[in-house]
Amino acid sequence: MAPQAYYSTEQHSSDVFWLEAIKHQGKAAYNQNSSYQVFRNVKDFGAIGDGITDDTQAINNAISSGSRCGGGTCNSTTVSPAVVYFPRGTYLVSKSINAYYYTQLIGDAKNPPTLLADSSFTDLAVIDADPYLAGGAQWYQNQNNFFRSVRNFVIDVRRVPPTVSGTGIHWQVAQSTSLMNIQFFMSDDPSTTHQGIWMENGSGGFMGDLVFNGGKFGLWVGNQQFTVRNVTINNAQTAIMGVWAWGWTFQGVKINGCQIGFDLSDIVGAEAITDATVSDTPIFVRYATLSNGTLLGSLVLNNIQLTNVSTAVGVVGGDVVLPGGAQVTIDTWVQGNIFAGNNSTGIFTQGNILGPSIPSSLLNSAGQIFGKTHPQYEHYNVSQFVSVRDCGATGDGTSDDTDAIQAVLDKFASSKIIFFDAGTYIVKSTVTIPAGSRIVGEAWSVISGAGPAFQDPNNPQVVVRVGEPGSQGVLEITDMIFTTVGPAPGAIVLEWNIKEDEQGSAGAWDTHIRLGGAAGTNLEIEQCSPGNDPSGCIAAFMALHLTRNSSAYLEGMWVWTADHELDEDGVSQLNIFSGRGILSESQGPVWLIGTAEHFSLYQYQVLNAKDHYMGLIQTETVSHNCLEGGFLSTDTFQPYFQPYAVPLPYPFNISSKYGDPTFPPGMNQAWAVTVRSSSNILIFGANLYSFYSNYSQACLDTRNCQNQILTVSSDSLLYIFSLATVASTYQISVDGKGVVNQEDNNNGFASTVTVWRSDSD
Repeated sequence: MAPQAYYSTEQHSSDVFWLEAIKHQGKAAYNQNSSYQVFRNVKDFGAIGDGITDDTQAINNAISSGSRCGGGTCNSTTVSPAVVYFPRGTYLVSKSINAYYYTQLIGDAKNPPTLLADSSFTDLAVIDADPYLAGGAQWYQNQNNFFRSVRNFVIDVRRVPPTVSGTGIHWQVAQSTSLMNIQFFMSDDPSTTHQGIWMENGSGGFMGDLVFNGGKFGLWVGNQQFTVRNVTINNAQTAIMGVWAWGWTFQGVKINGCQIGFDLSDIVGAEAITDATVSDTPIFVRYATLSNGTLLGSLVLNNIQLTNVSTAVGVVGGDVVLPGGAQVTIDTWVQGNIFAGNNSTGIFTQGNILGPSIPSSLLNSAGQIFGKTHPQYEHYNVSQFVSVRDCGATGDGTSDDTDAIQAVLDKFASSKIIFFDAGTYIVKSTVTIPAGSRIVGEAWSVISGAGPAFQDPNNPQVVVRVGEPGSQGVLEITDMIFTTVGPAPGAIVLEWNIKEDEQGSAGAWDTHIRLGGAAGTNLEIEQCSPGNDPSGCIAAFMALHLTRNSSAYLEGMWVWTADHELDEDGVSQLNIFSGRGILSESQGPVWLIGTAEHFSLYQYQVLNAKDHYMGLIQTETVSHNCLEGGFLSTDTFQPYFQPYAVPLPYPFNISSKYGDPTFPPGMNQAWAVTVRSSSNILIFGANLYSFYSNYSQACLDTRNCQNQILTVSSDSLLYIFSLATVASTYQISVDGKGVVNQEDNNNGFASTVTVWRSDSD
């Protein structure tokens, strides 16, 4: 029977989610099995979804089919992606659903399916992203557990006896991961041990738009750093249990009827919470004390509304640090060291402070930081989508798809949602996405710039232009990856020109820039092992450029130059060079929510810009195999090979056209962040790590892998909350001169500045 065409509407009820109805012809471009299946409907593998039949095996078969990466025998791979789709229904499970590497588990967004744990369920979690093996080993190394998403589900463990540890999701993950639009139901028995999310380790990541009901814990979480937006916890004993972290940012939290809101009585270095509403919860935040009587950890509370909360901040044992009340508003309250301007002396503060004046363009109508849910177009019919493959693009990883992609974009930008069937689409000149476009990928469809057009560093060219310069309107991108085929020293991977016509209408969600380390990039072990000639291992001139007249809402975007192989053995270290990370010259508004990267000159540069919210930004240098136990990770990084004398490795000459920063005498390492001549910049959570000096970690012992890491020009207006750094002598510099020394802010493994503001008044 011929495949069903995407434009056939008569055969589909309007109540059917378009993803279920659309023709699926996605390809895994570099998979040796030409018949490899990317899209899998669990019902095609025997799942019933009637709430009676045990669907565990059918679901796991749908996930694992096709020799995929899992079971503890594969570290990682990009050549076997999968979308595993669950139509509406109730799926009874008696064992864990094992979420393989590079998998999107997607439920019907119009009618989210229920995953119902049977009363006999005793496994670790209903969905397990990193299963344990006998002896304590796991399927994946937690810090490298990339590329996975779970969305549109109801997870119900209430049939599991309360004293059996019924957990919704075991989410030990790293970057390019997301949880979204999930409801959790757990027992509200006083003896319950149920929990919604259990995360004991990792290096991530983003989650948002989640609701938790009942249980001992809504979230039980430990991870180096994470960004959480828009979560609601109802009637849990403890809403959020933080067991360890160097830094977390929570944006938009609602806690109702819990006993404790945030329990941070373990090793939690820095917690930044903004726009929280808490009701009928005796304790909002609880900490432990150290032997000298001081509180453990840095805390920022911003724009908090408390109703019937007796203790806003308390200590284990009952002491009250900040009282609550029947109706309490906390504008900005902090615990930790505060610095300002050029003053190198911090003041330990445990109390209210004057917070920043946040531009209205960054706030919603309720006066909170604006947020926008990942678009899924659940109210659109399948007839409103067009497939790029049906319009002539191949996505086979070798053919030149430039003209075909540009043609479909030009023709359908304002009339259809443009579906990039799974695949790798090679482009050999600039592709422009017009204003009005809505682009949806499948299992992170890839657009890859290749060829001579992107090889001249003295004349860099854009791979994908998001909007023509000066354009305005709607432009949304979801579930895509942008990359290059190396060498590409003249590639600007993404140039963002579009300006929103209403708040948040120009954005990208669960969309990443990934450079090297993957099949088809020509930047793998064979080309880019340490010691090879670096000239053939240059992946990009710049990853992302937000131009002056643009605005952008970017959520869960991982901007990464690979430090290790993702395919082949999945672990070998690579030397791949990319010049610049994210350059923003935008006049705003810009929201960077859960972003990070690894580049030779800088990771973030905010230049002549204004009106930015950046929460949680993260950069690092780290070995993937050197330490265990949750204290080192992989992520977006500064390069491991540092120090080279900047601007080496060639040919990253300092470019005046793109406003490259200068480097103080003796500084031969990349900036994590540089802010120059910019105003109204709010960094709400930053974790900036430097774990390496020329591949050696000996510098960790003396905490001096890098001399400076973040610099702000003296003519900039900037607020930083909850800055955690590792092994950088100076945490904050002004005009390239170190000001805030980490030795004054040691907070366990990391060093934490709770507040720094650019003005000293």
